[in-house]
Amino acid sequence: MKFVRYDSPAGPAFGALKESGAIYAIDGDIFSDYTVGAQIGTTDDTCLIAPLQPGKVVAVGANYLAHILESNGPEAIPKFPMLFMKPTTAVIGPEQAIKLPDPSGFTQAINDSDLQDDPFGEVHFEAELVAVIGKTCRNITEADALDYLLGFSCGNDVSARALQMKEMATGVLLMSKGMDTFAPLGPCIATDLDPTNLRIGARLNGKEVQNSSTSDLLFSVASLVAYISQGVTLEPGDCIYTGTPAGPSALSAGDSIEIDVEGIGILKNPVENDTSAGP
Repeated sequence: MKFVRYDSPAGPAFGALKESGAIYAIDGDIFSDYTVGAQIGTTDDTCLIAPLQPGKVVAVGANYLAHILESNGPEAIPKFPMLFMKPTTAVIGPEQAIKLPDPSGFTQAINDSDLQDDPFGEVHFEAELVAVIGKTCRNITEADALDYLLGFSCGNDVSARALQMKEMATGVLLMSKGMDTFAPLGPCIATDLDPTNLRIGARLNGKEVQNSSTSDLLFSVASLVAYISQGVTLEPGDCIYTGTPAGPSALSAGDSIEIDVEGIGILKNPVENDTSAGP
């Protein structure tokens, strides 16, 4: 099953996506009981939005071995998952624009000469497999963890690198990865996938820039869900961005970035400058 969410006259609604591209209405709760009804359209004529609005977005840093080695070398391999959270206001759906932030308001608040002229540096895309929680879980085992998932989606952990490095040096991580539009999600939630060896990649303006497999994950999806559940109750709809493989690079206004995960589909977003900042 592939679940999508779309704009309807009554507001956001869930649908079932078929391989043909046809979308069928869903009546009920995708986390418990639901029925599939009549066809309401296709992916060509239906406005898809983020497949859900998560209650929590937990993200994992440094979780693909090749990416760790290309960035910082073997001494940087973490001993336990490096976790941070992205605000739910960062979530956008397919075809919605990633907004490159306007630095004008930030330079007034940042007392750091290295960041005064350019507080964000390059803004990078990061292709990620996203695990979607399907049942409330707390203190579960790794062996049972996948039973608590509804399914998987594509994600993009957008990151403002200069600010990220400064934040990490102080032991915090929020603004550089949590700004509005910095958590694209979609186009669907695919159930019944084995997350241990899925092809994952990204294309920037049609050119392949990331190409890897979830078999390179340092901490598996099951181990991440189990670990997080030891201290944080995970609830239906919560999302875990599981890390990015080697190859993230910079985004510019006018770009188009596609995240492609085997068995799920393609999450495509345009990139624009944010012109909404300031009074």
